[in-house]
Amino acid sequence: MTADSMQKPWVRTPLVESANLSKAAGCRILLKLENLQPSGSFKSRGIGYHLLSALQRSSNPGKVHFYSSSGGNAGLACVHAANFLGRPSTVVVPLSTKPMMIVKIKAAGATEVVQYGATWKEADAYLKDVVIRTAESKGEEGLYVHPFDDPEVWEGHSTLVDELEQQLQEMGEGAEGPDVVVCSVGGGGLFNGIMQGVEKRKEWKTTTVLGLETRGAESLAQALEEGELVTLPGITSLATSLGATRVSERTFELAQKHRASGKFKNAVLTDAEAAMGCWRFADDERILVELACGVNVAMCYGGRLEKALGRPVRKDEKVVIVVCGGQNVTTSMIEGWKQEFGDLDSEVTNAQQIADVPSAATAPNGV
Repeated sequence: MTADSMQKPWVRTPLVESANLSKAAGCRILLKLENLQPSGSFKSRGIGYHLLSALQRSSNPGKVHFYSSSGGNAGLACVHAANFLGRPSTVVVPLSTKPMMIVKIKAAGATEVVQYGATWKEADAYLKDVVIRTAESKGEEGLYVHPFDDPEVWEGHSTLVDELEQQLQEMGEGAEGPDVVVCSVGGGGLFNGIMQGVEKRKEWKTTTVLGLETRGAESLAQALEEGELVTLPGITSLATSLGATRVSERTFELAQKHRASGKFKNAVLTDAEAAMGCWRFADDERILVELACGVNVAMCYGGRLEKALGRPVRKDEKVVIVVCGGQNVTTSMIEGWKQEFGDLDSEVTNAQQIADVPSAATAPNGV
């Protein structure tokens, strides 16, 4: 039995067209709702695929124990997938992990949550060098789960493109694919899967993948500027889910390969813009997402999509935004961002277009 034919620890998520975001962006905005995955983020797809495949390969699946070193959405996804597969899971998180996320990981059913180290890198090293080795000395089969840098994780994320192709055809949109797919880039796992999925489809000749980062976590943008992989000295962005100081080699390879042809473009927004995307999305669609997802939705407002693409957008153009979700968000956080960044786009002069968007009517300072 293959991983593709077994029951899966992720779900087929809806693809819906947003009237409000389409008005704001000036083109057709389609939302791929990965926030509806079991763990609340797209991570369920790639990590779930990886765990399912690893369990299938195991010669003794009854002794498999999964280990993750993420204090965020990847850790949650590992726990949810492990529970689905009937196996235990341990998550090692850095000391900087918010108590809210630790509570969520424990509540999801983690066998153990260990706090160690000042950074993810230190937590990850402790997981591999101490925690897993100790478990294996007791007869366990400890399986390490990287948050993003694993070919099986990328393959799992590519199933999003499989679904997208089917859903567009079900909507009567034909086989040529969307004009643009918008996704956020942290370490690059999601981007790798989407880019690989797009590469496989010969009919998607004009599809562009637009990768978004926030200032202070733009490891891919800096690598492209330097022409080589770089390691950021640290993460200063509030969008901590994008906090990989270095993208995977595969991410850099794919970005370089497709940048020249126009199949890939990238942009970097501020935390304020990502926060604006979150509160406007909550108003327009009644969906709460964290900053790492808000940076994608922000493309719909204030002409940001046209600026990122370097060209005008057409009314009939199909733009798919991957609503990657995330658990690091609360209603009070959304309200705080709305009060702080409600007038972010007050310089936009097309008042009628802005007034057509419900979020603008409730914006502080009368955006």
